Amino acid sequence: MTRDLYARHCAVLPDWLALYYEDPLEITHGEGRHVWDAAGNKYLDFFGGILTTMTAHALPEVTKAVAEQAGRIVHSSTLYLNRPMVELAERVAQLSGIPDARVFFTTSGTEANDTALLLATAHRRSNAILAMRNSYHGRSFSAVGITGNRGWSPTSLSPLQTLYVHGGVRTRGPYAHLDDRDFIDACVADLKDLLGHTRAPAALIAEPVQGVGGFTSPPDGLYAAFREVLHERGILWISDEVQTGWGRTGEHFWGWQAHARSGPPDIVTFAKGIGNGMSIGGVVARAEIMNCLDANSISTFGGTQVTMAAGLANLSYLLEHDLQGNARRVGGLLIERLRSVAAQVPHVREVRGRGLMIGVELTRPGTDEAAPDAASTVLEEARAGGLLVGKGGGHGTSVLRIAPPMSLTVAEAEEGAAILERALRSI
Repeated sequence: MTRDLYARHCAVLPDWLALYYEDPLEITHGEGRHVWDAAGNKYLDFFGGILTTMTAHALPEVTKAVAEQAGRIVHSSTLYLNRPMVELAERVAQLSGIPDARVFFTTSGTEANDTALLLATAHRRSNAILAMRNSYHGRSFSAVGITGNRGWSPTSLSPLQTLYVHGGVRTRGPYAHLDDRDFIDACVADLKDLLGHTRAPAALIAEPVQGVGGFTSPPDGLYAAFREVLHERGILWISDEVQTGWGRTGEHFWGWQAHARSGPPDIVTFAKGIGNGMSIGGVVARAEIMNCLDANSISTFGGTQVTMAAGLANLSYLLEHDLQGNARRVGGLLIERLRSVAAQVPHVREVRGRGLMIGVELTRPGTDEAAPDAASTVLEEARAGGLLVGKGGGHGTSVLRIAPPMSLTVAEAEEGAAILERALRSI
């Protein structure tokens, strides 16, 4: 049955639509931190639909809210008042840390970043954007144009002029040998030098932890130091929280809060986990920025009632059950467990991350050269052992991405680590 579905997939869907595994997997249902495939095999899910199943599969509170809302009305568009959308916007605005915040809902992180770029360039009347090397911001025409990861940017054509900045990757590149303070100073000096050669850009867009790039991050405080330079020149700071938001990093509710010394970002984008699988994205910005557009606009599907109901129920569950604290506690244990394993596996260059956002970088033993074949081997062996993980990395890196639902238990973390240990030792 799966081979038949795969053949049908290949016949009607694009060749560039990536699939995991030599024998692609059809997931039919899930519960808690587990999913099942079409053959009835059970897996512990350490990737959560690319960090989207944030709380748990088939969370009763979310499924109940979706069913009840669907029984009333599914959709009406933003042309009409929408109570669930207003209620979720109020909560997100309050949680954002941005003063006088306004919220616009979209259907994806790509669309959220697209909207943030529109707002920034319109507000600043500039089409120049600063972006980080190794970054990923989505698959739309404008988003791939600012993506600093060649493997996910299929064209150099863009409506924007993009200038790439150092700092998103701590352990590679020309400043990797520096200590944290000197690393930040060098990146700030590079930013100042870059700005001396160009007209003032509209904004810097940055992921506090780079997702597709392999869960890399700079030292805490880098973006605060950048913000001081940007603020002097009126340049906006967009924090792409599509993967880092909602407490996944454990230490903070938003990734930007590790860089909060100079205040909050001007714009925050979000998506993925807030809907727990439902299609929600959005933008939070100061009112003067959000309201700068001088033309009418709507969103047909952004903020639709059934997705907003899911988002409200999911956010309530996350806050009431302190899943941020759980990500910090269980994620900390998982990281330490994986580091103890890595010390005995020559292919593992680094285990890094925060909370339940963990990267295991693989290289050819004794070198800094990527080992994509080893990453594929581990992916397959982990699946055979009953564990699903992700892959990532950019600029010649190969990284296993681990991001389970944030309700992960200590026992499940230990089970997953044991499976991953066996998979790593099989390389």
